[in-house]
Amino acid sequence: MKGLLLPLLLLLAALPVLLRGGGLYESLTEGFREGLGVLYRIFPPLGATLTAVWMLRASGALEAFTALLAPLLGKLGLPPEIGALLLLRPLSGSAALAAGAELMERCGADSLAGRTAAVLLGGTETTFYVVSVYFGAAGVRRTRHAIPAALAADLTAFLCAGIFTRLFFS
Repeated sequence: MKGLLLPLLLLLAALPVLLRGGGLYESLTEGFREGLGVLYRIFPPLGATLTAVWMLRASGALEAFTALLAPLLGKLGLPPEIGALLLLRPLSGSAALAAGAELMERCGADSLAGRTAAVLLGGTETTFYVVSVYFGAAGVRRTRHAIPAALAADLTAFLCAGIFTRLFFS
């Protein structure tokens, strides 16, 4: 039965075209052409975002920013160890997950920093990645207030992660 799953899914995807009486091959090639167009639009901002994350980590700037943020984070009630996560999360989900895993390995998953990181990863979004992909796919060139609003939401979520983790786990 497992061997039939993929052919059944392909048939299910092709069924609307077949019922409409359209050409299956033409629909497939048109969909592929549209997909390549989307890839063409989103690749430059996505490539720039991933390059920026790589450069931050490789240059040591991430550690320097984290050290600068540590006193402010302490005053806000956030564990200073999550500084790198705060900087990476709006840029890249995979880099933030790697930083979160590294933090949990270093501090422990049940530590305040580990729990705050887990709440933060679950409650925030990769703002610039989302803007790059979705706005690029839709052909939106000017983001207007979307980025400042999303960053304000990220900041609110960061602060709430610290508050609620302390409230429920301290």
